[in-house]
Amino acid sequence: MKRVSVESTVIAAVGYDASTAVLEIAFTSGDLYRYYAVPPSVHRGIMSADSAGRYFARHIRPVYPSERVR
Repeated sequence: MKRVSVESTVIAAVGYDASTAVLEIAFTSGDLYRYYAVPPSVHRGIMSADSAGRYFARHIRPVYPSERVR
């Protein structure tokens, strides 16, 4: 999945596959997580947020099932 870099102290890059509704987040720590059943509006939200880290903490982490990839 292609990821796009974002300006954030917590998140390095974000990828999204609309056909599977999978959001992939690479953190600055080196961890990579996949979040499932994420609608396109949430992907657009994190990409346009003033703070990607704050958006993630409020709208993604507590809502969508996830798995650590690495």
